[in-house]
Amino acid sequence: MRVKKTLLIAALLSPSLFASAHEYTVGELHIAHPWSREMPPVAPTAAAYFVVHNKGAEADRLLSVSTPHAGKAELHEHVHADGVMKMQQVQNVTIPAGGEVKFEPMGYHVMMFNLQQQAKDGERFPLTLTFEKAGQLDVDVAVHKDAPASEQAPAEGHAH
Repeated sequence: MRVKKTLLIAALLSPSLFASAHEYTVGELHIAHPWSREMPPVAPTAAAYFVVHNKGAEADRLLSVSTPHAGKAELHEHVHADGVMKMQQVQNVTIPAGGEVKFEPMGYHVMMFNLQQQAKDGERFPLTLTFEKAGQLDVDVAVHKDAPASEQAPAEGHAH
C-alpha cells in the first residue's frame, strides 16, 4: 500500500504533468491549456491556441490579446476562399453561453508579430486575454515542439 501511495504522489508531482496541463478561470470562463508550437528561430510570427469554455448563462466576447513576447498580437481565423485556406484578423470572438470556442490550428488563433525571439520547446510566455464581461486574464502559454495529439489538424495548404 505504501508503494502505491508513493508512486501516486510521484506521478502527481511529475514535472511533465505540470508542463502539459494548465488551466485558468475568470468569472464564468474557463481557459484550458494555452499552447504554441515551436517555430524556427528566424520565423517572424507565431500563433497561440487554447479552448475557452463559458459556464455562464450569458455570452461573453474575447475583445483583445496582448503579450510582451511580441510587438503585436491579434485575433485571427482561417477561412476557406477560392480553394485555399487564408488567415484574416477578427475584431472579437463570441463565447456562447454554456458553450465553448476552440482556438486551434486552421481555426481561430492568436497571431503574434514582431517577436523578440522565438520560444523553444518547454518554455512558456505570458498572454493577456481581455473579455468584455469577465475582464482580463493572464495565462502562460506552453511551447511544444509539435502540437499536442488532441490538437493535430489535417494538413492543408494555407496562405497568411
